[in-house]
Parts: sequence; C-alpha cells; structure tokens
Amino acid sequence: MPTARNRDVSLYYEADGDGPTVVFINDVGYGAWLWGWHYDAVAGPYETVVWDLRGTGRSDAPGGPYDVGTLAADLEAVLADHGVGSAHLVGAGLGGMVALEYAHQYNRARSLTLYCTVGSGDAVDRAELEALALDAPSSLAGAFSPAFREHDPDLMERIAGWRADEDATGAARDAQANAMTAFDPPPLYEITQPAEVYYGLDDPVVSPDAAQSLAADLPRGTGEAVEGRHCCFVEHAPAVTDRLLALLDEQTE
Repeated sequence: MPTARNRDVSLYYEADGDGPTVVFINDVGYGAWLWGWHYDAVAGPYETVVWDLRGTGRSDAPGGPYDVGTLAADLEAVLADHGVGSAHLVGAGLGGMVALEYAHQYNRARSLTLYCTVGSGDAVDRAELEALALDAPSSLAGAFSPAFREHDPDLMERIAGWRADEDATGAARDAQANAMTAFDPPPLYEITQPAEVYYGLDDPVVSPDAAQSLAADLPRGTGEAVEGRHCCFVEHAPAVTDRLLALLDEQTE
C-alpha cells in the first residue's frame, strides 16, 4: 500500500477510481472509516484519496505538538507522492481546517467541501471535542442524533468496532485535538476556491453560527444546515453526497 513521507513521518493513503482527484481529510481522531458512506459514491467517475492523519491508523504517530500547518504539509506530501496535479478537498472538523490551510499555502486545491468546520480554533468547544474520544462512554452521542443511534444499533456497534481498529487514541489524539483548538486561520478572503460549508444544527463541538460565519467569510463560500450533530454528514450521507457530486461535476465541466 502506498505511503508518502513528510520528513521522517510516514503517511499511509489509499486511492481508487479514475478521473479528477477528490481527497478526504479526517476529523480529530477518526480513521478512514469516516468516509465509507461517501467513498463508494465518489470513486468511479472520480479518483478518491483517503489518508490517515499523522497519529491515526497506519500512519506514523510522532510525538506532538501537531499543528494545522504541519498537517497541510502532510497532505502536500501525499498528493506529491501520488502525482496529483490538482484535487478537490473534502474535510470534516479538523480536516476542514487542514483544507483551508492547504488551499491558502499550496496550489493544488480546486474546491473545498467542509463539514462541521469553523474558521478558528477559538470556536471549538474543547470539552465536547474530548467527549467524542473513543474511550468516552458516550462518545457516539455527540457524533450522531439519538434518532439515528436508536434506529440502527447494529450500525453503532460496527462503528464502535471500526473506531477501535482505526481511530487515534491517547497522546496522538490529544495532539490532533490541540491542533484543532489552536488553529489560527490564514486570511480567509485569500481562499478563492469554490467552498461549501455544511454544519449540524445540533453540533455540540462547533456552533452553527460559527460555521455560518466561515461560509460568509470565504469569497466563494456557501453555507448549508444539516439536521444532526458533529457527524451529520454521515447521518445524511445520501443527500450530502449528492450535493458533493453536483459541486464536483460543476467544477469539472
């Protein structure tokens, strides 16, 4: 399986499909399973790239601190290793911040799709972010609405298993969380790629107001409310993925 290197850190990634490249960027702690609902819909007409942030899955877990700028450099190493000239970036939470930083610092980003992302670490509720940790008894409560969890308990069990296998834990997860809460954004008016911001109406980690503010501050940004919590984009994956595909098709015509 392919790995890229940013200095002495090995970064694991997987690619599938053909066509323009779409890169998925994980939230704090989450492994590649987070994109399972989007991956199959996008791969085929598009090439999909999913990578493990440093500290997660099969990537190296160097000691902290981590910061969003370093994670953006990791993404650049992955895209360079894979020979990608340009890519559409899809990020959640911390991954959305990485997408913002990457779009400002590097020249490969074609569009941004940002889920449950805000423009500054000051707008992140650290206590609620910590409650999403794998070892928290109610770790899925902040991610998914009660109705979603109660509708399919078998899926919740599978997600718990995926998290145990793939998610970051301990010091590595703490370093990712610190990177998110310490994020100081670049000048958002300089990020001119088309950008769509989706936010959960009941997200305990980032408020709808802060996500709306991010969308308003991006020159080509739009904001869209989604029912649900911090993983609302999973809970409503069919509708959200349809919107993502519409954006991708529009940008590749």
